[in-house]
Amino acid sequence: MSPAEARLREVPSNMTEAEWQQRVNLAACYRLVALYGWDDLVDTHISARVPGPDHHFLINPYGLMFEEITASSLVKVDLHGNQLSESEYSINPAGFTIHSAIHEVREDAICVLHLHTLDGTAVSSSAEGLLPLNQTAQLVTHDLAYHDYEGIALDHDERPRLQKDLGDHNHMLLRNHGTLTVGRSVASAFERMYHLERACSMQVRTRALGTPVYPVDDIAIDKNTELLSNRDRAELRATNLVWPPLLRKLDRVNPGYRT
Repeated sequence: MSPAEARLREVPSNMTEAEWQQRVNLAACYRLVALYGWDDLVDTHISARVPGPDHHFLINPYGLMFEEITASSLVKVDLHGNQLSESEYSINPAGFTIHSAIHEVREDAICVLHLHTLDGTAVSSSAEGLLPLNQTAQLVTHDLAYHDYEGIALDHDERPRLQKDLGDHNHMLLRNHGTLTVGRSVASAFERMYHLERACSMQVRTRALGTPVYPVDDIAIDKNTELLSNRDRAELRATNLVWPPLLRKLDRVNPGYRT
């Protein structure tokens, strides 16, 4: 490790090493979302809970592009929306409503990722929702929830309904709005979103063909559901197999998130 790289990894004196590592992973996630073309100017949001007994979480400073986010620029807030870290930026109030609702009731939802992509929003706006048309979709559909659109999420009264609709699922289509995933780590929330977004894009392309869909046998769907229901295995795959090469990729094309 070079001296410059060592400096990038120094933990600031005002936070724990665990918080700093969470900041690094979350900043990387923001930049990966931009890299994959899932961002929406300064809108949408990703949050991650700060390790420790308090329900504090990190979210983006409202006004930075996702490709600009760094570990130190992330804003720490509590469940009441109070900003606990200094920043020249505020936070997205709609983002706070959605993310605080989930962090409040889901101890396992360490990371919450929400997007407004073209295909994800298209499928969330279709009456049929996401169907198990292919193998990628079946990575998602067994663990997918839906929440009806109530307008821009500024009303905190919506939070109980969002919490109820999500339940213990890890994927959600926000009707007429977009996509959402949660995970026990930033890595698993990102991998789930990757599969959800791919499944939506595949469905949009399949429907665009205008030809009958080749049916998937229910036995195959049930087999995949049983295989994919092991969340511990999914978490290990995301953190140990998928996330490290994603960080290496990001270091090649858009480094600086660790600052």
